[in-house]
Amino acid sequence: MDTDSIIEVAYALDTFYFLVSGAFVMWMAAGFTMLEAGMVRTRSTVEILTKNIGLYSIACIMYLLVGYNLMYSEGVGALIPSIDGIVSGGDHASGDVAASDGALYYSALSDFFFQVVFVATAMSIISGAVAERMKLWSFLAFAVILTGFIYPIQGYWSWGGGFLDQMGYLDYAGSGIVHFTGAVAALAGVLLLGPRNGKYTSDGKVHALPGANLPLATLGTFILWLGWFGFNGGSELKVSDVESANAVAQVFTNTNTAAAGGAVAALVTSRLLFGRADLTMALNGALAGLVSITAEPLMPEPLLATVIGAIGGVIVVFAILGFDRIRIDDPVGAISVHGVAGIWGVLAVLLSNPDATLGGQLLGLVTIGVFVFTAALAIWALLKITIGIRLTEEEEEVGADVTECGLEAYPEFTRSSTMTR
Repeated sequence: MDTDSIIEVAYALDTFYFLVSGAFVMWMAAGFTMLEAGMVRTRSTVEILTKNIGLYSIACIMYLLVGYNLMYSEGVGALIPSIDGIVSGGDHASGDVAASDGALYYSALSDFFFQVVFVATAMSIISGAVAERMKLWSFLAFAVILTGFIYPIQGYWSWGGGFLDQMGYLDYAGSGIVHFTGAVAALAGVLLLGPRNGKYTSDGKVHALPGANLPLATLGTFILWLGWFGFNGGSELKVSDVESANAVAQVFTNTNTAAAGGAVAALVTSRLLFGRADLTMALNGALAGLVSITAEPLMPEPLLATVIGAIGGVIVVFAILGFDRIRIDDPVGAISVHGVAGIWGVLAVLLSNPDATLGGQLLGLVTIGVFVFTAALAIWALLKITIGIRLTEEEEEVGADVTECGLEAYPEFTRSSTMTR
């Protein structure tokens, strides 16, 4: 086979790998949807489903129109990105992405597709945290701003070659850039929303509001676990040579074992704290393990990756309990899983990557945290004083499904339960 043929085969293979990885990450939208639908009460299920298909679609359109070219622009220096135009098949990067030797190794549109599902993931994190008391259209309006502007701007500073990248901030697949960003934006919204009615008593006790469908939540977790192989594995960007193929195998292995470590550690921690096995903590432990390894899934040996995931699993249990103690109501534990474990994941890069520095990692976390929280809080506040962000007490009691969507997820079950009461 001549050189040109080899280059063409490599180009096709890497483009195909990028597209398949992106499809895996897109399937994580289903995972978030099922996880959240299982962790909320029956009366808020339809709204969760509507939010997730809505936010995914908005993310795809906004990233196409604005976000991608903002995040990967030439920029005005290392701090301010620019908008080069709308994504097309041939205008961005000449339609292809070139290696250092000038050889083309994958289509630019495959890169766009892979990146757009990442921004949708960041927005999905917010959906569960604000569940059961936020107005649907306020949430979707926020999705326009986060996916079109907030996420791409901070993404430009790191993955787009901006100042965080230049200062040595390392984040292989986005523990900080994706997950911490989503969690911080969610925290800003939750602080303005306040807790669900009945979640906390006047004497400071926490009143559990159990989810409606734990089998669905468990299915969602396994879907996310599967999708994460594309999330982390695709971030290697290519697979057409021996070195990159071996790297992908390492990333897959470390991603899987970190999730396992997180699940087991959370399960053991819940047994020690509560005297029983808590399924919801195990599910969040697996996800925390995945978030923890995402900033550096390539460099650790599998045993170290397991430990990194396990530490994330322990951290998330205490984070969920801690947020409840300070009356921050997060129905699915998203802020703990993606925020607190995201911080740990960014810092855990120091354990295996010799190029990482504490200063660089902390700078990334502080910059992303301050910018995203400030921008998100401003947008949430603007929405609050204009169209409102919270359901009324009566609407919350009836449920967002009826008041926001006019549908019930389980109409026969709901009617029979009402008749029994």
